[in-house]
Amino acid sequence: MIHLHTTPSGFTIHLGDRLLIAHDAAAPALFVGHGDARMDMYRGNFDIEDYVSERIALRSAQVEGNRVILSASAGSPPLLALEVSDAGLQFEALDGDINRFWLRIAAEANEHVWGGGEQMSYLDLSGRRFPLWTSEPGVGRDKSTEITRLSDLHNKAGGDYWNTNYPQPTWLSSRRYGLHVGTTAYSAFDFRHADFHEIEVWEVPSRIELFAGENLVELVGALSSRFGRQPELPEWVYRGAIIGLKDGENSFARLENMLKAGVEVSGLWCEDWVGLRHTSFGARLFWDWQANDSRYPDLPRRIAELDASGIKFLGYVNPYLAADGPLFAEAEAGGYFATDDAGQTALVDFGEFDCGVVDFTNPAAADWFAERVIGQNMLDFGLSGWMADFGEYLPIDVHLANGVDARLMHNAWPTLWAEVNARAVASRGKTGEALWFMRAGFTGVQAHCPLLWGGDQSVDFSRHDGLVTVICGALSSGLLGNAYHHSDIGGYTSLFGNLRTPELIMRWSEMAAFTPVMRSHEGNRPKDNLQLDQDADVLAHFARMTRLYRTLAPYLRHLSAEAATTGLPVQRPLFLHYETDAQTHAIQDQYLYGADLLVAPVWQAGADSRKVYLPAGPWEQLWSGQTVPGGDWIEAPAPIGFPAVYFNPESRFADLFRQLRAL
Repeated sequence: MIHLHTTPSGFTIHLGDRLLIAHDAAAPALFVGHGDARMDMYRGNFDIEDYVSERIALRSAQVEGNRVILSASAGSPPLLALEVSDAGLQFEALDGDINRFWLRIAAEANEHVWGGGEQMSYLDLSGRRFPLWTSEPGVGRDKSTEITRLSDLHNKAGGDYWNTNYPQPTWLSSRRYGLHVGTTAYSAFDFRHADFHEIEVWEVPSRIELFAGENLVELVGALSSRFGRQPELPEWVYRGAIIGLKDGENSFARLENMLKAGVEVSGLWCEDWVGLRHTSFGARLFWDWQANDSRYPDLPRRIAELDASGIKFLGYVNPYLAADGPLFAEAEAGGYFATDDAGQTALVDFGEFDCGVVDFTNPAAADWFAERVIGQNMLDFGLSGWMADFGEYLPIDVHLANGVDARLMHNAWPTLWAEVNARAVASRGKTGEALWFMRAGFTGVQAHCPLLWGGDQSVDFSRHDGLVTVICGALSSGLLGNAYHHSDIGGYTSLFGNLRTPELIMRWSEMAAFTPVMRSHEGNRPKDNLQLDQDADVLAHFARMTRLYRTLAPYLRHLSAEAATTGLPVQRPLFLHYETDAQTHAIQDQYLYGADLLVAPVWQAGADSRKVYLPAGPWEQLWSGQTVPGGDWIEAPAPIGFPAVYFNPESRFADLFRQLRAL
């Protein structure tokens, strides 16, 4: 389906009948050059600046069969080779000094593009530039806000709209094609020009893969097949919410009180199972991945008792080891850490404590971590899941066993981290039974990680860092093969006096009831922020939302099975099933839960209604039973406890949906 055609002064490349590249001497599509980058890392945040010393337009193209040799002008030395095949486009630098690459892909009027990994601010990428570099997403993520200004000033951590834990150099177009760049280098997608989309890569990429579909559903299926599909959700997840508590032994008593209040529970998640250390940021975990007997005495017995009652126990792990913990010495003796310029263990400041970086490019180190840490200390100990955190933190100045520059491995690191976790789970025969979740990602993470979470949102309703961003994150990542997404109920980051409100927790809980996994989090400052079990109205509301989630289990099972066989995500942009309706192409604050439920969470403080777009229906309002024809925007009532949810009355699950009215 990929066709290369010679033109009088260049060539064109089509995917089926879609023109993708039009290259000629007057308007070249390909450029190469040289740049010198400055990259500074500060606790997962990056200050990156590039000085491009040379950008050469490749105006001369010599087509030889399916191969094109490109140079600056006729008779000048060749700089780049392009080969076209059914697999896509392959590139080869013919000059060793080249370290920058640009390619322009033809754009059309009114075209929409989506993807770029997990994007938190914009689902439709049109009109903006998106650097693709895994990092902390930032606090506030909006340079016009005070919280972002303060975060930039104090911790270099304010972020911007494009910062994400999970970038991926892949996009989908409303022209029904997909494009993936085969690189782990720093790259960027620029959609600001009306006539073309520009790809920038800080190396010559090995390839660009192209995908086509008769419709967007087919295209999403093809991408999920390429990058990997997750197994169905574990059966135990459908029992209710995973309750996040980090209160030591007192967590069990608090869980019991929540159960008495009617909360449906599938798991108890205690990230502090490894113990705590206290820093200026708040209570931090002790990064040595084994049970802390002082904070959780007799934990194996507690885990067994929970399991007997149908509740799983979950913990926390990341790929770094604190220098003052016992596992550090064991890893250092094995030679499992990344090294510094002197060949010694590289130590990284993670905020008032130092850690070693386990080097997953060393097969022995990856095997040791999978078996010794996750296998023995976690799975054999009785954990049924965990948060696999900090995949985006590989420092760019360390030396790795595989000899590859850390700046080229940085984006690849989340996928290696996911593979280590998946290998450990598979070694115990628990794939599809143990549930672990990551916020960091890159190309190929889909094949290993069974569940994403949206990262560390602020505990507020802000446009670029609050509740609404996790909807965009779920929809964008879902288009690239990540079927399951969820978030911290109530948000995580509380800084500069920004605190949770009862309204925020309740609105977040309402959204979470219509996602694959409900999971709460106490946040980075638990003592300063309202918790689910500290307000009777909040707790009663949350209990009801967990009952909604559990009642919907047959539908979620159906969606999980569908995801495993087709690659369709559980949460879907409206355009995935209504792609001919142009109104749906940029909607990112409401979603389809499967094909039959439409969910429009309230994400602004003080609102008891919101505007909702209903594609051509009919649609039945979940709570009132009123039928609405669809095809237009409506003002939907949404008082607390009754979010704006509509369903297809002809769905085979319609009677199940109607049962929610009685809860």
